[in-house]
Amino acid sequence: MYDLIIRGARLDGAVVDVAVAGGRIGRIAPRIGESGVREIEAGGRLVSPPFIESHVHLDTTLTAGDPRWNESGTLFEGIRIWSERKRSVTREDVISRATELLRWQAAQGVLHVRTHVDVTDPSLTGLKAMLEVRERVRGWTDVRIVAFPQEGILSYARGSELMEEALRLGADAVGGIPHYEHTREMGAASVRESFRLAEKYDKPVDIHCDETDDPESRFLEVMAAEAIRTGMGPRVTASHTTAFGSYDNAYAFKLMGFLARADINFVANPLVNITLQGRYDSYPKRRGLTRVKELLQHGLNVSLGYDDIMDPWYPLGTGGMLQPAHMAVHACHMTSREEVTACFDMVTQNAARTLGVEGYGLAEGNRASFVLVDAPDKWDAIRRLATTTLVVRDGEVVAEARPAEHRLMGEVVEFRRKGRASARSPSRARAISGRTEEA
Repeated sequence: MYDLIIRGARLDGAVVDVAVAGGRIGRIAPRIGESGVREIEAGGRLVSPPFIESHVHLDTTLTAGDPRWNESGTLFEGIRIWSERKRSVTREDVISRATELLRWQAAQGVLHVRTHVDVTDPSLTGLKAMLEVRERVRGWTDVRIVAFPQEGILSYARGSELMEEALRLGADAVGGIPHYEHTREMGAASVRESFRLAEKYDKPVDIHCDETDDPESRFLEVMAAEAIRTGMGPRVTASHTTAFGSYDNAYAFKLMGFLARADINFVANPLVNITLQGRYDSYPKRRGLTRVKELLQHGLNVSLGYDDIMDPWYPLGTGGMLQPAHMAVHACHMTSREEVTACFDMVTQNAARTLGVEGYGLAEGNRASFVLVDAPDKWDAIRRLATTTLVVRDGEVVAEARPAEHRLMGEVVEFRRKGRASARSPSRARAISGRTEEA
């Protein structure tokens, strides 16, 4: 007998049962004859590995409007507001806000989170609080912390020293923000300092790189050169790289070949970057995103992050990863069937590669961590921003939900074309104690 069986789920276009034993996926098959201690009818819903948040700032989350709103909507006003707000940050404040946001995300199937935490703070209050949060939520969410120098490594007093202290205390990765350093030379030097610390402490690198509309901001090439020099490519992530969208094509295509050699990861944050960037333009206004489609076409790994959720940079958000995927479809001109599916992959399997998540994916023997999404496939999940109805982590059900039901004059409206297959399929679940469970 299995611990858990999910019956009648859709996986790669087929209807399958998924059986769980000892926290691992024991079997995936069109029909599993054995019983489970608990059996859940998927009703033809999509079964997927859990969603992954590749880039968020949990130490700043849920502070929008405190101490004031970002009236210009720019990146730099957001940094100024946070510089004011962090003077009053306490351990309890960070723990409360970050834990609440992680609860929101886990309820929507986000079980792996990489968060950047500001370490340009002599007391490292936010970092110490987030290290505590990481341990508190370990039973239901995997949190990885990037030591992030919001005000610069070299431009902030003792910036490098604080970065190193953060790594000694237990930060999981090394960050950076070269375009915010005082000079171009300091920016390039800060990238090299991030790699030096990463090599010293054997940590991955994830740098906020060229998060600007300035086409002369070219620290991505410095990152690529360091990745090649150190051989760290697969453990290196360039986040944002929005200036890439403003480079002239002659330079951009020369750079693309260099990036392919470096084999680094990219994280785009379409919700926030389409909001923050282009603020200084009149018309036409730039979209302010990196070249997501072209990076994918050149074989580079791209994932998506939410970046900010209700903080000085972005006043909206819920933390559900289908939202940045949905925005990427629009803002990156990725509307073919294959491209929409790729946007789903950027918040699942691509993100797992970015973070180096082990045992990830729907395969026998892997960790039994997965979600059910109220859609028949990835395309429809993004189209309808479908509800995650079941969240399983290491074989344990950690969250359940029911999608909203819409009725028009008493009849259910399902937002699907008539005559096409419904996400629901006839129940094939066994009766358990005289009843059938449905996710």
